[in-house]
Amino acid sequence: MQRVRVGMTGLASVLVLIALANAVFSSASRAPTEAVGASKAATVANLADTALANSAMTSEPLAELGVAPSTATADGHK
Repeated sequence: MQRVRVGMTGLASVLVLIALANAVFSSASRAPTEAVGASKAATVANLADTALANSAMTSEPLAELGVAPSTATADGHK
């Protein structure tokens, strides 16, 4: 009888832990609400588009990071 009680208690505690983890993950997966002072999604997207356009124009990611020298001349041409 003691083994059955310990087994049932263990099973119940595992089920409670699974239910708790499920509640945490389901609340984390919901769409977040905008907090006061948070950045706007459209503004961030515009900044990202501008950064992508600038990097596409230079197309020298190693030179931008400072790893390799740039091949551009002083007047901006390659």
